[in-house]
Amino acid sequence: MNHTLLSIAAACLTMATAGTTQPAQRIVSLVPALTEMVFAIGAGDRVIAVSSFDEDPPAVKNLPRVGALLDPDVERIIAMRADLVLLYGSQTDLMTQLQRAAIPYYEYRHAGLAGVTGTIRALGQRVGHEKQAEALAAGIDRRFAALRQRTASLQKPRTLLVFSRERGALRNIYASGGRGFLHDMLEAAGGVNIFADIQMESVQASSELILARAPEVILELRSTDIPPEAERIAEMGAWKVLASVPAVRNDRLYFLPGRALVVPGPNVGEGAEAMRRVLHPRQ
Repeated sequence: MNHTLLSIAAACLTMATAGTTQPAQRIVSLVPALTEMVFAIGAGDRVIAVSSFDEDPPAVKNLPRVGALLDPDVERIIAMRADLVLLYGSQTDLMTQLQRAAIPYYEYRHAGLAGVTGTIRALGQRVGHEKQAEALAAGIDRRFAALRQRTASLQKPRTLLVFSRERGALRNIYASGGRGFLHDMLEAAGGVNIFADIQMESVQASSELILARAPEVILELRSTDIPPEAERIAEMGAWKVLASVPAVRNDRLYFLPGRALVVPGPNVGEGAEAMRRVLHPRQ
């Protein structure tokens, strides 16, 4: 899985300049998580273009593509006469161009699960769908509260949560650190993040570091479906070089597929439930 995919992650939205107080009617989204939110609160018909990485919901497949985090098509975005552009907080050049064109935008910055529901509510205000947004956000809050209650008394395994590595090898391993929505999902699902003490969203984890942290469970997130059996076996086999790690020794290595696990959008609850099922299969 591409490390860039985590950049599609996490969720704190702040309103930016050059705007109007009227609900947005023509939305360009460069952030897949926010695209999903806009559709989930019933304003998907206002989205006129999306990023190169947008896949969900299916309605986006026929929409124009205007680049992504690193390569936004600025001229095309401006030509579309959007009245709201959803972008990443690091896209400062694009912000400058939008300010010059007097086009409103929202900045998307990394945060944890509270940022996901906060962003949903903020988007609801911006598109005039406050009630729908509140219902969605409150539902997510309730689901995570119930999940935390369900796992509170369980023995929580020390878990390595990997969201990216080189295929077929234990190189360029990126795992969840102690900040961000992945960490929050894992803890709600009843796992203990082995890198919880590292206050970063991602940790580049060497084999030596993994050996030292000795995870009892290894979860590998994949944005796509589980690979064919032969490929899956080969991918799992890459971990055998760390045979002394408890998760490897006890065959507690899992692939978890699905965008709900890697995109901090309206389906984060489903992603956390998927984690819980493998961490606590008998509960």
